[in-house]
Amino acid sequence: MLKFSAHEYPYPSQRQSVFARRGMVAASQPLAAQAGIEMLQKGGNAIDAAIATAAALTVVEPTGCGLGGDAFALVWFKDQLHGLNANGHAPASLSIEAVKAAGHEQMPLYGWTPVTVPGCPSAWAELSQRFGVLPFADLLQPAISLARDGFPLSPVVAHQWQIALDEFGPHRDEVLQAWFDTFLIDGRAPKAGELFRNPAQARTLEELAASRCESLYRGALAQRLDAHSRATGGYLRATDLAHYRAQWVEPIHVNYRGVDVWEIPPSGQGLVALMALKILEGFDFDHRDSQQTWHRQLEAMKLAYSDGLHYITDPLHMRVVVADLLSDDYSARRREQIGEQAQPPKPGDPHASGTVYLATADGQGNMVSFIQSNYHGFGSGVVLPDSGIALQNRGQEFSLDPEHANALAPGKKTFHTIIPGFLTKDGQALGPFGVMGGYMQPQGHVQMVMNLVDFGLNPQSALDAPRWQWLGGMKVGIEQGASRDLANALARRGHEVQIASDLTDYGRGQIILRDPVTGVLCGGTEPRADSHIAVW
Repeated sequence: MLKFSAHEYPYPSQRQSVFARRGMVAASQPLAAQAGIEMLQKGGNAIDAAIATAAALTVVEPTGCGLGGDAFALVWFKDQLHGLNANGHAPASLSIEAVKAAGHEQMPLYGWTPVTVPGCPSAWAELSQRFGVLPFADLLQPAISLARDGFPLSPVVAHQWQIALDEFGPHRDEVLQAWFDTFLIDGRAPKAGELFRNPAQARTLEELAASRCESLYRGALAQRLDAHSRATGGYLRATDLAHYRAQWVEPIHVNYRGVDVWEIPPSGQGLVALMALKILEGFDFDHRDSQQTWHRQLEAMKLAYSDGLHYITDPLHMRVVVADLLSDDYSARRREQIGEQAQPPKPGDPHASGTVYLATADGQGNMVSFIQSNYHGFGSGVVLPDSGIALQNRGQEFSLDPEHANALAPGKKTFHTIIPGFLTKDGQALGPFGVMGGYMQPQGHVQMVMNLVDFGLNPQSALDAPRWQWLGGMKVGIEQGASRDLANALARRGHEVQIASDLTDYGRGQIILRDPVTGVLCGGTEPRADSHIAVW
């Protein structure tokens, strides 16, 4: 065999926008995208394809999602947009007092403490029951086969797998041991192109397929999780799982220059993207890569994020309403705070006079914007032995300050980073879009919307374009593809500029747009990941 590295690409490459008519699946991993297309070819719709793709991603890209994570979806079905929130809540026994009694001054990243109820499998079941065409068990078959028979690792996933091992290594103990037993080969991370099998996850997926995911919430898997949690000092109980079900919600939106931009309502951070767009709509932009454009985008994002981090939490606990944060008056007041120089971010007062992402589409006009995540990579490091279920660490977002809007409370849902996006115009669907990657997500959403709407880029170019990222305080990051002159200009305006070498920190997105007249689909996929668009 010829010797080469799957991680070295010394020459620039170029992807083209992809067109199709009968169906399209854009995902961060080729085998997962193919699983979705298989469902369309078997007579399924875009919802069936999204579930199959999502399930396959838990197998082939466990570095970003898993059976123990959360999910959100925006579904365009029969000319109407629907929202699904599969954000799991904190266990009933998890409280600020309990965490502090365990010796923590802030929520830890690993172990049982940050584990919240998994929402992802419930999302699959809800989507299938309401909109699916194929039998639910059929949708999980590609994922089952990949887990049982094995799959060759893709390069970016292999890179992230090694990072996860490096991060988990110092924390290895009895609680995390099952992760090492489940996800390593002879004590090491699998390499790009190497076959990896997860027979335990295959068996779990078979159980989920047969029970429509009920086993995880009100069946045998729930009992196993309860027993393992009790035996290893966890807080999760069968009653926490039994009380959970993904919720259908009304999407929120703003109209940006004639295009309606839709997001999931809080506790998701999609509201941050909408607030930033409301601020930016008051400016004129004539060139995408000018210092004025990037400066204003960054300043608007800082303002929106400082509000989002201050106010967004479980909607039952929010101290402001979405309408106030998106009001014309408040957006104008925030816009007035953007000058020629960078400013430190501060939350405003609206009351004053203040992961993995995929997109699918079918030939009937149905489309899905879907995202799922274990939060940090593989999640908490807690794995139910002999199951392949890696539990998320979403609870790390909770604050231990009882006065904070996002303060931990039993049964509460935390501020959530993963957000799917969707575009419509004049009541007709344009299509799903999203950019995964922690706090980069609303920043990526703003850049994708502006790339498409303000600067007329096609879906692939919109994803290819160099990105910026607010990193906190006065720090901003820009990708290497941006010009040195632009970086220097931002520095002169007071931004503390960092030039990124690891582009995976700048989000991984997908876009599918549908021509409302011809029905032709046009897709773009992320160049910073192992992404692929499967078509029919």
